[in-house]
Amino acid sequence: MTITENAPAAVQLAPSARITNGQLPAWSPWVLLAASLVVSAAVFGVVAAGGGGFNLVGTVIVGVLLYVVLIGVISSLVEGRRKATDRIVTALVASAFGIAMVPLVSVAYTALQNGIAGLNAEFFSSSMRNVVGEGGGALHAIMGTVLITLAAAVISIPIGLLTSIYLVEYGRGRLARGITFLVDVMTGIPSIVAGLFIYALFALILTPGIRMGLMGALSLAVLMIPVVVRSSEEMLRLVPNELREASYALGVPKWLTILKIVLPTSLAGIVTGVTLSIARVIGETAPLLVTAGFTASMNYSLTDGRMMSLPVFVYTQYMNQGLPAEAYVNRAWAAALVLIVIVMVLNLIARLVARYFAPSKSR
Repeated sequence: MTITENAPAAVQLAPSARITNGQLPAWSPWVLLAASLVVSAAVFGVVAAGGGGFNLVGTVIVGVLLYVVLIGVISSLVEGRRKATDRIVTALVASAFGIAMVPLVSVAYTALQNGIAGLNAEFFSSSMRNVVGEGGGALHAIMGTVLITLAAAVISIPIGLLTSIYLVEYGRGRLARGITFLVDVMTGIPSIVAGLFIYALFALILTPGIRMGLMGALSLAVLMIPVVVRSSEEMLRLVPNELREASYALGVPKWLTILKIVLPTSLAGIVTGVTLSIARVIGETAPLLVTAGFTASMNYSLTDGRMMSLPVFVYTQYMNQGLPAEAYVNRAWAAALVLIVIVMVLNLIARLVARYFAPSKSR
């Protein structure tokens, strides 16, 4: 029998024999993690028995740190230094992911727990006009958020997309560098600055103290434009130059190449970036509080009077509590839950659009 015939039998080692062959079993990281958490829980349990409560956060942190040390030492002895480094980095990355998930899950759970009590048919079908205490709803705030965000998208998406097309396809020299610099600066401006800018502009043109939905839409558009420009620019740059050159070789003009080749190829990424930019500004409170103001009545006109939005509704309900205070807090949590659901739906839509319009699935 030759060596080649014996190769499959040598490769298929039993799980118990892997550790003797310089490789830890697949289940060993989970066992070490469980053991580390058990040891950490035992230590903190002894401390808690002496006085004070059990520290769950400390237990998890110490357990994870103990696991990183154990997996590094054991892997170094069995598998070598290179594999041990890989396992340590994997453990640190997984720990960072867990740390990032803790506030996200906590916020979602808290909003769901406190907001579900305030959700009812009246909440989605009525406003706060002439309502003091219990009752009322957030229909005026929901409609205001939809109208203001839709107007901001209509304003910012064409400007941002055309700017990104110019930077990628036409922009050269100082003008392009200047636009890129201004977009970078606009990306980092605080949201309240955008609101104050729009308010000051309208106060100079019209009258001081003016508030209306259009001002809120413009302030959100100022925040959306740099996000749309940046995301669209990156997607356009990913389109291979070979596609453009093939179109030019067939005699197709540049503007038609952009319209028929470049944009369809990058459509999935552009739509995803636009949707995420909408989700980013839909929860802004400060600029809308300055520009759109707040009201207890329905208002379907962006150019006629104050307009309520969901973020401002949450703020006013929580900060201006009446009697009973529980009714105001419940409405605030319910509106916060609705806002989180809207943002979640927008993110899901972005992912579905990116998957459906991906170049590999284009028709």
